[in-house]
Amino acid sequence: MSHLRYPVVLSPAEDGGFVVTFPDVPEAITQGDDRTEALSNARDALETALEIYVDDNQDLPAPRAPKRGQALVSPTPLATLKLELYRTMREQGVRKSELARKLGWHMPQVDRLLDIRHASRLDQIERAARVLGKGVNVEIGDAA
Repeated sequence: MSHLRYPVVLSPAEDGGFVVTFPDVPEAITQGDDRTEALSNARDALETALEIYVDDNQDLPAPRAPKRGQALVSPTPLATLKLELYRTMREQGVRKSELARKLGWHMPQVDRLLDIRHASRLDQIERAARVLGKGVNVEIGDAA
């Protein structure tokens, strides 16, 4: 579904557990008592960091190809859809005000649509994607 699968580096922490960093998103750093907890915390750290890029109106960093056996972390599915919508807007040079006009919405509605912490409805994301000439494809696959 997404191109937002970022490779992570798991490093042993001095006091036990693991520190997680993202080579492509240096702002995202977290840790956990074990590998499972560290990777679970990594999703939240990634979303928080990517949210900064959106808030600062910057391009999202492109994830590099992972090394063999390297763990990958993605935002939640809803956050991924919102981030992909944001990325499409940036690629097409569409500002939030223009998207609001095309949708017949007020600016706060577009702000909420791009807020990865807000529980937007899928039909709203689909509508925004359509006015950008895109569609939304959702699938269920094997667990990572």
